[in-house]
Amino acid sequence: MVPYVHPTAEVEEGASIGEGSFVWRNAHIRTGASIGDGCVVGGGAFVDTGVRVGNRVKIENQAMLFAPAQVDDGVFIGPGACLTNDVRPRAVTPEGEPKRTNDWEPHGVEIRRGASIGAMAVVLPGVVVGAWAMVGAGAVVTSDVPSHALFFGNPARFRGWICRDGLALPESLRCVCGRTYERTGAGLQLRASGSS
Repeated sequence: MVPYVHPTAEVEEGASIGEGSFVWRNAHIRTGASIGDGCVVGGGAFVDTGVRVGNRVKIENQAMLFAPAQVDDGVFIGPGACLTNDVRPRAVTPEGEPKRTNDWEPHGVEIRRGASIGAMAVVLPGVVVGAWAMVGAGAVVTSDVPSHALFFGNPARFRGWICRDGLALPESLRCVCGRTYERTGAGLQLRASGSS
Protein backbone atom coordinates (compact mmCIF):
# COMPACT_ATOMS: atom_id res chain seq x y z
CA MET A 1 0.00 0.00 0.00
CA VAL A 2 1.47 3.32 -1.10
CA PRO A 3 1.99 5.88 1.71
CA TYR A 4 -0.31 8.90 1.80
CA VAL A 5 1.35 12.32 2.04
CA HIS A 6 -0.92 15.33 2.43
CA PRO A 7 -0.29 18.02 -0.22
CA THR A 8 0.76 20.55 2.44
CA ALA A 9 3.30 18.20 4.07
CA GLU A 10 6.97 18.63 3.21
CA VAL A 11 8.85 15.39 2.67
CA GLU A 12 12.38 16.27 1.59
CA GLU A 13 14.21 14.36 -1.09
CA GLY A 14 16.05 11.43 0.45
CA ALA A 15 13.46 10.83 3.20
CA SER A 16 11.84 7.41 3.31
CA ILE A 17 8.15 6.75 4.07
CA GLY A 18 7.02 3.13 4.51
CA GLU A 19 4.04 1.33 3.03
CA GLY A 20 0.63 2.24 4.43
CA SER A 21 1.93 5.24 6.37
CA PHE A 22 0.11 8.57 6.55
CA VAL A 23 1.80 11.98 6.71
CA TRP A 24 -0.71 14.71 7.53
CA ARG A 25 -1.08 18.45 7.01
CA ASN A 26 2.05 20.62 7.39
CA ALA A 27 4.24 17.79 8.71
CA HIS A 28 7.93 18.13 7.81
CA ILE A 29 10.14 15.10 7.26
CA ARG A 30 13.79 15.91 6.61
CA THR A 31 16.31 14.35 4.23
CA GLY A 32 17.66 11.06 5.53
CA ALA A 33 14.75 10.47 7.93
CA SER A 34 13.15 7.04 7.77
CA ILE A 35 9.50 6.35 8.65
CA GLY A 36 8.49 2.67 8.81
CA ASP A 37 5.37 0.89 7.57
CA GLY A 38 1.90 1.64 8.92
CA CYS A 39 2.87 4.85 10.72
CA VAL A 40 0.89 8.02 11.29
CA VAL A 41 2.71 11.37 11.31
CA GLY A 42 0.32 14.03 12.58
CA GLY A 43 -0.19 17.58 11.42
CA GLY A 44 2.72 19.93 11.98
CA ALA A 45 5.00 17.16 13.26
CA PHE A 46 8.74 17.48 12.61
CA VAL A 47 11.04 14.51 11.95
CA ASP A 48 14.67 15.59 11.66
CA THR A 49 17.45 14.41 9.35
CA GLY A 50 18.60 10.88 10.18
CA VAL A 51 15.79 10.10 12.64
CA ARG A 52 14.75 6.44 12.41
CA VAL A 53 11.11 5.55 13.11
CA GLY A 54 10.00 1.90 13.22
CA ASN A 55 6.73 0.33 12.08
CA ARG A 56 3.23 1.13 13.38
CA VAL A 57 4.39 4.27 15.21
CA LYS A 58 1.97 7.10 15.92
CA ILE A 59 3.50 10.59 16.01
CA GLU A 60 0.82 13.05 17.06
CA ASN A 61 0.32 16.67 15.92
CA GLN A 62 3.17 19.13 16.54
CA ALA A 63 5.55 16.49 17.96
CA MET A 64 9.24 17.15 17.29
CA LEU A 65 11.81 14.38 16.86
CA PHE A 66 15.33 15.75 16.60
CA ALA A 67 18.32 13.84 15.21
CA PRO A 68 19.64 11.31 15.91
CA ALA A 69 16.51 9.97 17.68
CA GLN A 70 15.68 6.28 17.29
CA VAL A 71 12.06 5.19 17.70
CA ASP A 72 11.25 1.46 17.74
CA ASP A 73 8.10 -0.31 16.53
CA GLY A 74 4.72 0.42 18.10
CA VAL A 75 5.72 3.64 19.88
CA PHE A 76 3.28 6.47 20.65
CA ILE A 77 4.58 10.06 20.63
CA GLY A 78 1.93 12.42 22.02
CA PRO A 79 0.89 15.86 20.74
CA GLY A 80 3.61 18.48 21.13
CA ALA A 81 6.11 16.04 22.64
CA CYS A 82 9.77 16.81 21.99
CA LEU A 83 12.73 14.43 21.70
CA THR A 84 15.68 16.78 22.16
CA ASN A 85 19.33 16.41 21.13
CA ASP A 86 21.52 19.23 22.48
CA VAL A 87 23.14 18.75 25.91
CA ARG A 88 24.45 22.36 26.05
CA PRO A 89 22.20 24.42 23.76
CA ARG A 90 23.61 27.73 22.56
CA ALA A 91 22.83 29.75 19.44
CA VAL A 92 26.38 31.14 19.24
CA THR A 93 29.95 30.11 20.04
CA PRO A 94 31.80 31.75 22.97
CA GLU A 95 33.14 34.22 20.38
CA GLY A 96 29.62 35.24 19.42
CA GLU A 97 29.57 33.51 16.01
CA PRO A 98 26.52 31.47 14.96
CA LYS A 99 27.01 27.81 15.87
CA ARG A 100 27.42 25.47 12.95
CA THR A 101 27.02 21.72 12.58
CA ASN A 102 30.59 21.00 13.74
CA ASP A 103 30.29 23.22 16.83
CA TRP A 104 28.26 20.69 18.80
CA GLU A 105 27.61 16.97 19.06
CA PRO A 106 23.98 15.80 18.97
CA HIS A 107 22.90 13.14 21.48
CA GLY A 108 19.83 11.22 20.36
CA VAL A 109 16.93 9.92 22.38
CA GLU A 110 16.00 6.23 22.08
CA ILE A 111 12.39 5.15 22.52
CA ARG A 112 12.05 1.37 22.66
CA ARG A 113 9.25 -0.89 21.44
CA GLY A 114 5.70 -0.15 22.55
CA ALA A 115 6.59 2.83 24.78
CA SER A 116 4.36 5.91 25.06
CA ILE A 117 5.44 9.53 25.43
CA GLY A 118 2.63 11.77 26.71
CA ALA A 119 1.46 15.08 25.29
CA MET A 120 3.91 17.97 25.66
CA ALA A 121 6.51 15.76 27.35
CA VAL A 122 10.18 16.65 26.82
CA VAL A 123 12.79 13.88 26.68
CA LEU A 124 16.32 15.19 27.21
CA PRO A 125 19.32 14.23 25.04
CA GLY A 126 20.75 10.74 25.41
CA VAL A 127 17.81 9.37 27.42
CA VAL A 128 16.57 5.82 26.74
CA VAL A 129 12.89 5.09 27.35
CA GLY A 130 12.49 1.33 27.83
CA ALA A 131 10.07 -1.00 26.09
CA TRP A 132 6.39 -0.52 26.99
CA ALA A 133 7.25 2.29 29.42
CA MET A 134 4.86 5.23 29.77
CA VAL A 135 5.87 8.88 30.18
CA GLY A 136 3.09 11.12 31.44
CA ALA A 137 1.86 14.31 29.80
CA GLY A 138 4.02 17.36 30.46
CA ALA A 139 6.87 15.32 31.95
CA VAL A 140 10.48 16.42 31.67
CA VAL A 141 12.50 13.21 31.36
CA THR A 142 16.08 13.71 32.54
CA SER A 143 17.13 10.07 33.09
CA ASP A 144 16.58 6.64 31.54
CA VAL A 145 13.16 5.05 31.99
CA PRO A 146 13.13 1.29 32.70
CA SER A 147 10.95 -1.08 30.65
CA HIS A 148 7.29 -1.01 31.77
CA ALA A 149 7.91 1.92 34.15
CA LEU A 150 5.49 4.82 34.58
CA PHE A 151 7.32 8.17 34.83
CA PHE A 152 5.76 11.60 35.20
CA GLY A 153 6.45 15.01 36.75
CA ASN A 154 9.18 17.62 36.42
CA PRO A 155 11.68 16.14 36.64
CA ALA A 156 9.97 12.86 35.75
CA ARG A 157 10.28 10.16 38.38
CA PHE A 158 9.29 6.52 38.79
CA ARG A 159 5.63 6.25 39.83
CA GLY A 160 4.90 2.54 39.31
CA TRP A 161 4.79 -0.25 36.76
CA ILE A 162 2.63 -0.50 33.63
CA CYS A 163 1.33 -3.51 31.69
CA ARG A 164 1.57 -3.69 27.90
CA ASP A 165 -2.10 -2.71 27.80
CA GLY A 166 -1.37 0.50 29.75
CA LEU A 167 -2.91 -0.58 33.06
CA ALA A 168 -1.09 0.01 36.34
CA LEU A 169 0.40 -3.15 37.81
CA PRO A 170 -0.17 -4.15 41.45
CA GLU A 171 2.69 -5.25 43.70
CA SER A 172 2.22 -8.83 42.54
CA LEU A 173 3.10 -7.66 39.00
CA ARG A 174 0.11 -9.66 37.71
CA CYS A 175 -2.21 -7.53 35.58
CA VAL A 176 -5.99 -7.99 35.52
CA CYS A 177 -5.51 -8.91 31.83
CA GLY A 178 -3.63 -12.06 32.94
CA ARG A 179 -0.08 -11.03 32.05
CA THR A 180 2.50 -11.56 34.77
CA TYR A 181 5.86 -9.79 34.91
CA GLU A 182 9.16 -10.22 36.69
CA ARG A 183 11.86 -7.73 37.57
CA THR A 184 15.09 -7.51 35.57
CA GLY A 185 18.01 -5.10 35.61
CA ALA A 186 16.30 -3.13 32.81
CA GLY A 187 12.82 -2.96 34.41
CA LEU A 188 10.16 -5.64 33.91
CA GLN A 189 9.68 -8.44 31.40
CA LEU A 190 6.84 -10.87 30.76
CA ARG A 191 7.27 -13.95 32.90
CA ALA A 192 5.65 -16.30 30.39
CA SER A 193 7.60 -15.29 27.29
CA GLY A 194 10.78 -13.92 28.81
CA SER A 195 10.65 -10.90 26.51
CA SER A 196 9.74 -7.30 27.20
